[in-house]
Amino acid sequence: MKRTRVRVLVFLGGGRITGALVAGLRRAGYNKPIVVHDRHPHKLRQLEREYGVKGEANLHRAVEQARLLIIAVRPDSVGELLGAMGRIDRSLTAVSLAAGVPLAKLRARLGPPVRWARAMPSPVCRSGRGLTALTFELGLSRSARREVNDLFARVGPVLEIPETKFDAFTVSYSCSHGFHALAALASEAEKLGLDRKTALTAAAHALADGILAWREGNIPLHRLLHEASTPGGIAAKVMSSMSKAGYERAVERGLRAGMARARKNAKRFA
Repeated sequence: MKRTRVRVLVFLGGGRITGALVAGLRRAGYNKPIVVHDRHPHKLRQLEREYGVKGEANLHRAVEQARLLIIAVRPDSVGELLGAMGRIDRSLTAVSLAAGVPLAKLRARLGPPVRWARAMPSPVCRSGRGLTALTFELGLSRSARREVNDLFARVGPVLEIPETKFDAFTVSYSCSHGFHALAALASEAEKLGLDRKTALTAAAHALADGILAWREGNIPLHRLLHEASTPGGIAAKVMSSMSKAGYERAVERGLRAGMARARKNAKRFA
């Protein structure tokens, strides 16, 4: 009697986002087998040791085990990876995490019976508080969409958005905004005389606790901003000075630069 192969979740790429996702999945109680392929043995050993994954150095053996295939390499490496995979002759759902690389180009390189989705998960998923955007190609079945959605929902909220909005989401949602603001605010507070620990505590409250209060409450953002910045008070003066110094303009320029990089990723895909 022929033995049925058990297919599992497979990651191609053992970098930072794979580590964050696997950590979040294990934290959420996902105890099913996970296979990770990477060219660097030390990355596989670390993931095996920390999260009990199965490292697989051979690309084709890794793909052969996949029920759900997560492409977790840099955008400029996706084309080479898909080329090395060759033709796949069975139904398979593949999810690309590559920023800026559209479904049409992924499908042109590796089409049916492979069906594609794109996901943009946050590294914060390791804590279970991530946020993931999903978009699917038209041919992907309802059951496959549900499987992809359910996987990422284990590590935080999931939004399904049109692919045309993916780049805008990518440049807006990154936890790097918060970390960058925290580092800048704490550094300036230290210059005013606070010790490092107190500066970080104050800056973290300003950013994280205030935003958490907005998320958990039912008060419009403009009302909270008005409440926190009494006219003529210190907070109001700080906010107006930051705006005059170009705060909003700096944010705009940063987001537009990110959008340009995403478009560049799409053009460079080969």
